[in-house]
Amino acid sequence: MKRVLLGAVITLAAVLVFRSCAKEKEAQSILTENSMLIQQQIENVSKLVVTEGHFAEVYNYKDSKMLFGPFISAEKKALVVVNADVTVAYDLGQIEFEVDAASKTLRIKSIPEPEVKISPDFEYYDVSSDYLNMFEASDYNKIKKNVTASLMKKVEASSLKKNAQNRLLSELQKFYILTRSMGWTLVYRDEVVEQGLPEALFND
Repeated sequence: MKRVLLGAVITLAAVLVFRSCAKEKEAQSILTENSMLIQQQIENVSKLVVTEGHFAEVYNYKDSKMLFGPFISAEKKALVVVNADVTVAYDLGQIEFEVDAASKTLRIKSIPEPEVKISPDFEYYDVSSDYLNMFEASDYNKIKKNVTASLMKKVEASSLKKNAQNRLLSELQKFYILTRSMGWTLVYRDEVVEQGLPEALFND
């Protein structure tokens, strides 16, 4: 009788240990799957979030070269019409993040800076120059440099960057929704995100 009872106890203990190990293995498997799912979702949105705009500008270029003192000058000038396509993009592949499976935490360490690309198309009108002050390659380079700087100021003053930020925020919001649905915690710059990613994340 004692042997039967001892055998039953040993069998019951073995079953309990086996179930415990099975549950622990299953929980670990789920945790691993969740970690892989989060990383996969981040990779899926690792694309350029682009906002496009169009700018036009009329630029007057004039250069005077003094000859034989202040009495005689040689001038060159040009009227330049510029049409430029501008894109503002974030390369989400450059997001620095860390997945901590043990604490079920996704940490976003940093997001990339916006990339502004200006593609201008130049049309030159009323180009004229004196024999002693001819148009050269340096003049065209100077025009391009000045126009690009002027367009960059227009981009900064426009809503183009703001629109790009809103699109980026929409993409990053997916991380918050995903982690929340899986019982994970989303952390950005050592602060727990509790109500979605704020616009303040752009204020460096």
